[in-house]
Amino acid sequence: MIILTLNCGSSSLKYQLYNWKEKEILANGIVERIGIGDSFIKHTAGKKGKYKKNQECPTHKEAIELMLKTIMDKTYGVIGDLSDIKAAGHRVVHGGEEFSKSVLITDSVISAFKKVQDLSPLHNPANIMGIESAQKVLSNIPHCAIIDTAWHQTMPEEAYLYALPYEWYTKYGVRKYGFHGTSFLFTAKRAAVLLKRKTFDTNLIIAHIGNGSSINAVKNGVSVDTSMGLTPLEGLIMGTRCGDIDPAIPFYIMDKTKTSPEEMEKILNKKSGVFGITQKWIDRREIEIEAEKGNERAVLSEKMEAYRIRKYIGAYMAVLGRVDAVVFTAGVGEMGASIRKYVLSDMDEHGIILDPEKNKLAMTRNAETEISKDGSRTKIFVIPTDEELVMTEDTHALLEGRYDIHTNFTYSFQNKGYVNKERRRGLEEDLEKLPELKRILADSTYF
Repeated sequence: MIILTLNCGSSSLKYQLYNWKEKEILANGIVERIGIGDSFIKHTAGKKGKYKKNQECPTHKEAIELMLKTIMDKTYGVIGDLSDIKAAGHRVVHGGEEFSKSVLITDSVISAFKKVQDLSPLHNPANIMGIESAQKVLSNIPHCAIIDTAWHQTMPEEAYLYALPYEWYTKYGVRKYGFHGTSFLFTAKRAAVLLKRKTFDTNLIIAHIGNGSSINAVKNGVSVDTSMGLTPLEGLIMGTRCGDIDPAIPFYIMDKTKTSPEEMEKILNKKSGVFGITQKWIDRREIEIEAEKGNERAVLSEKMEAYRIRKYIGAYMAVLGRVDAVVFTAGVGEMGASIRKYVLSDMDEHGIILDPEKNKLAMTRNAETEISKDGSRTKIFVIPTDEELVMTEDTHALLEGRYDIHTNFTYSFQNKGYVNKERRRGLEEDLEKLPELKRILADSTYF
């Protein structure tokens, strides 16, 4: 069975084709600049290599058609006919309170997503557009929704409610929902494997650090608190989002500058974060390079971002009591040695002891690494996330009628001998370039 997974952003479409029988990725890629001109597709298909083509995509419908044409291309394609695809899984960022697990998509499910789309204005409209476009092009297969907020439905009331008029919650659904749930699910269950602990006897603090960033407190294998809130704006400092601020600041600036509510929302979501601090950069690799050169704004940006993460780790240590591991994941978390150093330096008194040399070595997206010193009471892992695999497994299980909420369901990657074939091949190349990497690998299955 071949399963297609789709992750639609406002101007992008990420995709992956997975051969369930062989447990192998056939192809993946991205269509970028949808609806804004100069659209193109970047496609990777194993031994067939990489492919890029410029083609205008006014909407997600054209983007999906371009993607399907590419995966059937005689040279770079991996399937002969659309009928080879048996199901599609779609990422949906916000599901409100209605969904605690992935679901088969029906008209009523789409209606539920539309009801809460104003809570995630940068994501849900694009997610819904992608679903509806894919349903038109691939009308003969089941479509499933994998929902970011579902993972956090285990949070207790005292964690997810705000100290606001209670009727705002009962009438308008104002509460903390949390996001990046698919990533947290994967990394939480992988961390339990690496710790050799039962999944529901594991306490973790997981930092998903990328352009969008959030941190998750996991107690006994389930989410009990997270930094993002009603929308993805709350919490950590991000690429262009401000994260936590005094809520009076927007009103103050709107009064001083006569800024409209719509423009203020854009500023907080798209012109703040590390971009707001540096006034130039979003990419943390550029910021790290500039910081090494002594650029004061770049250094300040790194320190501010790390300081906010560090504060949340301290808060979640108090929430959890025992912390078995701190986990870094997503683009910056996986590759940002500088940020990790700022976050965890001088935490020995709390039982979290970072090994600086291991931290420098941990620069791979092909394996899980341990960067804590021997004797550290709390382990420190860097676990490359795999949201697409979660989406694929949920979709397949839904089709077979064996899927359930994650507390009653076991994923393939929870098995001790689990190996991602594509990542193992990539790791072999990494080890050729950097043999020392082998000594920090957290999972001996990979070598």
